[in-house]
Amino acid sequence: MQEATAPNRTNLLKLSMGMSKAEAITAMGTAPATAYYRDNFGFQQSFTINNPYRSEILQGKDKTFEVLYYATDVKKDDNAITDDELTPLVFDNGKLIGWGWSFLQDNAQKYEIRIR
Repeated sequence: MQEATAPNRTNLLKLSMGMSKAEAITAMGTAPATAYYRDNFGFQQSFTINNPYRSEILQGKDKTFEVLYYATDVKKDDNAITDDELTPLVFDNGKLIGWGWSFLQDNAQKYEIRIR
């Protein structure tokens, strides 16, 4: 699965604050990646990772963020992608205001937003 997430880790370096959502998506790429893992019987299996992997709208006190999550890490080489293997990109009014879990959590606390 490392081969599928490595390009996203590299593409994080292309991001800059204030980018439009379209610019950030272009920088991160939209092509799905194929990841491989070994099942319980030792057979190689594959699955597709979409780019971005997931998106959501977070509504809080006086603030709404759009968050795109990209698969950037591999904690366990299986066919599951967990939140700790994703990097959130946070947009406010269509502009990139930051990325990473620390950034998202700090702003969620500031604006009283519940993160699942």
